[in-house]
Amino acid sequence: MAVSCRTIIKSFISFYSVNMQIRYFQYSMIKMKYIIFWIGLLTVSFGLQGQPEIKSLETGAEAPDFNLPGVDGRMYSLSDFKQHDILTVIFTCNHCPTAQAYEDKLIKAVKHYRDRGVGFVAISPNNPEAISLAELGYSDMGDDLEDMKIRVRDKNYNFPYLYDGDTQKTSIAYGPVATPHIFIFDKDRKLQYSGRIDDTENPYVEPEQKDMVNALEALLNDKPVPVQKTKTFGCSVKWAWKDEWTKKLLEDWSKAPVDMMDIDSEGVRDLVRNESDKLRLINIWATWCGPCVIEFPEFITIDRMYRGRDFEFISVSADKMNRKEKALEFLKKSEASNKNYIFSGDNAYELIEAVDKDWQGALPFTLLIAPGGEILYKTQGMIVPFEMKKKIVDYLGRYYADDK
Repeated sequence: MAVSCRTIIKSFISFYSVNMQIRYFQYSMIKMKYIIFWIGLLTVSFGLQGQPEIKSLETGAEAPDFNLPGVDGRMYSLSDFKQHDILTVIFTCNHCPTAQAYEDKLIKAVKHYRDRGVGFVAISPNNPEAISLAELGYSDMGDDLEDMKIRVRDKNYNFPYLYDGDTQKTSIAYGPVATPHIFIFDKDRKLQYSGRIDDTENPYVEPEQKDMVNALEALLNDKPVPVQKTKTFGCSVKWAWKDEWTKKLLEDWSKAPVDMMDIDSEGVRDLVRNESDKLRLINIWATWCGPCVIEFPEFITIDRMYRGRDFEFISVSADKMNRKEKALEFLKKSEASNKNYIFSGDNAYELIEAVDKDWQGALPFTLLIAPGGEILYKTQGMIVPFEMKKKIVDYLGRYYADDK
């Protein structure tokens, strides 16, 4: 049978088209395999959940550069310390009791070595969002840049204090394990020592092994560092991607039961006498009091910070009993799972006399009471949260060794 030229050409075009589609599909599959391969490689490189692998610098490694904001408003890089023959980089933070325990030692070391060619710079590696309130029980502040500024003013730091909490790029490059963790570099900015400051985190105990001092003295005298690397004890670095526990704790707190009990004048007097073994914070408030409602979240924050220690927060509502449900509704919205009372008496002046004879009656009114009834702090009007936290932690102690 004769086949027309048009039919032959049409068949050829059809065959060519199908063949090209098959080739394109094969090419696409190969391309997809390469994409999957590179995604897998990147996943391995940054951890199974996109998390970078943290490795501490090894001895002899070159100091990674950085570009970080300081509490003084300046940006700092490695070149800002080029005038020093030796550079000590300290990864530390505000909230960690171990880090706080070493503050005075570091301040003293800076004074001793500043005229001998040794520079010091501190870097806070923690992401503030990855720190739960429960982890702040030994501190009066968190680890954000604003709180760092307060800490520097309180302790009169004599060295730059830099913030790396947002990107944590510098911290990832150096690889601190805990706070504090120090890295000492020679004139060529090669790492000669990394690890602890000394062998005791207790500020009241004299260390036997002064590793930082030994390393600095060796370098200043052109001698080998006797111990180049040690383990370090302290609070773990709060990496941004490790915030599961913080989120879970917030969820648990949101689900905790909230209730309110009636209390009379004598019951209020018992609260103020504080015959318990806990530091007691009492806030007198009411739903109709604007300042009371505004500041109440601060009390919830304070309660969550210190409830794990010998501390309790108690709220007493001055609302009338016919507003009890409204007051309870407010407490539930505030997630106030602490002890809550409402004054059951009809006469507000009975409440005033039961709380404090010097109280003029204006709300809010707040008392901080030590076991046994000693008034450590009281104020008519809104509290200053930072001052309150400082009073609490100064009484409870900043270090484990201070626990009452």
